Amino acid sequence: MNQTATAPGSGVDTARTDRVRAAAYRIRLNALTQGEVQGQGYIGQALGIADVLAALYADQLDLRPEDPEWEGRDRFLLSIGHYAIALYAALAEAGVIPVEELDTYATDDSRLPMSGMSTYTPGMEVSGGSLGHGLGVAVGIALGLRRKDNPAHVYNLLSDGELSEGSTWEAVQACAHHGLDNVIAIVDMNRQVADGPAQEVMGTEPADDKFRVNGWHVLRVDGNDVAALLAALDELKAHRGRPKALICDTTMGKGVPMLESREKLHFMRVAPDEWQTAREQLKEGNDA
Repeated sequence: MNQTATAPGSGVDTARTDRVRAAAYRIRLNALTQGEVQGQGYIGQALGIADVLAALYADQLDLRPEDPEWEGRDRFLLSIGHYAIALYAALAEAGVIPVEELDTYATDDSRLPMSGMSTYTPGMEVSGGSLGHGLGVAVGIALGLRRKDNPAHVYNLLSDGELSEGSTWEAVQACAHHGLDNVIAIVDMNRQVADGPAQEVMGTEPADDKFRVNGWHVLRVDGNDVAALLAALDELKAHRGRPKALICDTTMGKGVPMLESREKLHFMRVAPDEWQTAREQLKEGNDA
C-alpha cells in the first residue's frame, strides 16, 4: 500500500527549493496586484495555492512560454475556475502572459476574466466555470496523448469542495481503469467551500484513502512546504502504471497574516488601504 507523505522531502537541493520559493513569492505578489484592481476576489485561494503553482510552473512543467500551443507541452487543467487569479499569477511568472497584463484583471475586454471560463487566455487549457469537469477532461486528453505516444503529463488542479461532485469520482475510476499514469491530480485541501467549512458542508476526508482505494498512487503533503512538494512531485512523475494524486493541505491567505485570519475567506473584500499592508506583510514573511 502507498504511504502518505507527511514530512518535507529529502534529496531536494537548497538552490532548487530557494528558486521555487522565490517564484511563489512573486506569484503571491502577482495575485495581490490583480486583487487590488477589483478590490475583492478569490485572494485567499491564490495565496494558499501559490507554492503548488510555483513548484509546477517554475520546476515541473515542460512548457515553451513563447509557444503555449506546443504539442509536446505538459497540460495543466484548472478545474476550479475561480482560482483563475492564481493561475494568471503563475502564467505571468512563467512568462506565458506579460506581467503588465495583470493590471487588466476582470476588466472589460481583458483576456483575464475573474473566473477561468474561456480558453482565449494563453496557457488556459480548459474552461473551469462548472466544477467537476476537469478530471474527466484530463482522462480524454491523457488517452489522446497516449495514443499519439506523446510523453506529456496532464495535471489537474481540483479543490476539496470539488470532491463532492459525482463526476469527479467517475473520472477517478476511469483513470484507474485505463491505467493513465500520465495523469497527476492535485487536490487543494484548504478546508473551505463557499458555504462554510468543507467537512461540515460535505465531508470528503480521508481524501487520500478514497483515491487510493480506487487504484491511484497517492501522496499527501503540506501544500505550503516547497521542499515536500518538490519531492512528492518528483516521485509522482516517475511512478508508472497507475494515475497519481497529490493531496495538498494548504492555508488560505498564506503569507499574509491579516488575510489568513479573516473569517470569510472564500470570496474576500479588501479595503483600499489594506493592499499595501498585505504586500508589506508578505515581504516581511519572505525576508524572515
